[in-house]
Amino acid sequence: MQFLSLYGIFSGMPTLPEPFLERLQKILPAAFLETALQSFQTARPVTFRVNRIKGSIQTVCKALPAQTFELRPVPWYDQAFILTRGTLRELQNTAAYREGLIYVQELSSMVPVLLLAPQAGEAVLDLTAAPGSKTGQIAGCMQNQGRIVANDVSRARFFKMKANLEALGVRNVDYSVAKGENLGRKRAGEFDRVLLDAPCGGEGRFHLSDPESFAGWKTAKIKSLVPRQKMLFYSAWQALKPGGTLVYSTCTFAPEENEGILEWALEKFSDLEILPAEVTFANRMDGLAAWGKKTFHPAVQKSLRILPDGLMEGFFAAKIKKVVSLES
Repeated sequence: MQFLSLYGIFSGMPTLPEPFLERLQKILPAAFLETALQSFQTARPVTFRVNRIKGSIQTVCKALPAQTFELRPVPWYDQAFILTRGTLRELQNTAAYREGLIYVQELSSMVPVLLLAPQAGEAVLDLTAAPGSKTGQIAGCMQNQGRIVANDVSRARFFKMKANLEALGVRNVDYSVAKGENLGRKRAGEFDRVLLDAPCGGEGRFHLSDPESFAGWKTAKIKSLVPRQKMLFYSAWQALKPGGTLVYSTCTFAPEENEGILEWALEKFSDLEILPAEVTFANRMDGLAAWGKKTFHPAVQKSLRILPDGLMEGFFAAKIKKVVSLES
């Protein structure tokens, strides 16, 4: 388990915090640990998805010259590609990029919207939406038909999100700048689907080449994030219609922010059902059965953990249904 610490000593690079590595060893399968540790020093390839509002797979492939770019399809998402030849700068200089036919996005970040599965004509809430990556993906799935409310508490991030979505040709979005914790009470039962990509510790984005990504990590920070995640979940649940679907996701490994939130929600809401996360790839595992002395409800294991492998970053997602009461 000293791999990354020793690597830092011999290379002169910073090392990840030892308490984080100790926790990671308890979270990840032993057989996958070395791959995960290697991922913290491996540069991930450029990945992008087709913006279905403006283009198709065929138009995008034609727009990217084969002599410059080589693309590898993503088996579990037919709208996504891995750039195996060419650079990000070269991709950004293409008409396909400038005109919004494609959107550069990390693969793990695409998974929550696949689980949400928004449909044309529905009302969808993206509760913590900025910078709009997942909102744009939602709009593509809906083909600009229906209504999306994209909310974020930060006005600065809001303007960046608005610019991103306008560049993608998104027209079915209402923008909101408000505390997500309060929005559900004001818009109770309004949405068919809600995405809560919760503010989190960001452990899945740690990388040795970017010491700032893990400089402030402490176990105390994990504990400080949980109350807000619960308040946002409560708000998301209020906003969701009976029979509707909520996806809860984070880009962190911490069970307190992932399975722990689901365990709390199962105890809090009698009309909550966790559904299987139906996305299949090799570097996935089910949610944890336990953490420390806490054993989770068996339903929590239906959630999805994405294991970092140098291609995808660490991520967590759960698909949840608001069960229609027999009394309603």
